[in-house]
Amino acid sequence: MAISRIAIGTKEEATRPAALKAALSEFISTFIFVFASQGSGMAFSKFSGAIELTPAGLIASALAHAFSLVVAVSVGANISGGHVNPAVTLGLFFGGEITLIRGLIYWIAQLLGATFACLLLLFCTSGIPIGTFKLSGVDTTQGLVLEAVMTFGLVLTVFATAVDSKKGSLGTISPIAIGCIVGANILAGAAFDGASMNPAVSFGPALVTWSWENQWVYWAGPLAGAAVAALSYELFFKF
Repeated sequence: MAISRIAIGTKEEATRPAALKAALSEFISTFIFVFASQGSGMAFSKFSGAIELTPAGLIASALAHAFSLVVAVSVGANISGGHVNPAVTLGLFFGGEITLIRGLIYWIAQLLGATFACLLLLFCTSGIPIGTFKLSGVDTTQGLVLEAVMTFGLVLTVFATAVDSKKGSLGTISPIAIGCIVGANILAGAAFDGASMNPAVSFGPALVTWSWENQWVYWAGPLAGAAVAALSYELFFKF
């Protein structure tokens, strides 16, 4: 059972070379993902002049997120596991795949990677506005449910293709499957709440722009969805 495998870890774990190398991998992977996904939105805004999300912008965003996440997960897969997302890290903690101490290290690295990517984008683009996540036509409860459901699908995909010992040849395409579910979820939810599914992705732009409106939705929703997905997979499918 997953619950029996949940572990806190030790404080010494935070200073071990393997943990530090894994944290660096998460920083770089998250940086790659946020730089490419946020940068694509900024570039589209510059060329189209559109401030609000358009159908073409929605498709471009979905493709940019999917492609960059495939690469980011692949970069970190053999070093840190390629989480690239605090919600995925939490899910793997509940699944007994990572200790709490290492998970917290990953969280710090992911948040720093996302923030640094946004800062560098501002510098390189001479201050083109960074896109932040906002609710559009939905209230906080609806946004919370949207984020939870989308992240549930993402984390369930992670467990099925990258974690489950029965995955077989599916393991080789796990980055593609993970990128595809994120791209599909963006097509489904971006028009309503931005489709974050990733607290680091929403935190970086919020910190750089100091815009915290409804930021809690983009933490509570993904983390809740990840926890439910992890426990569900462990209890009902992983045996």
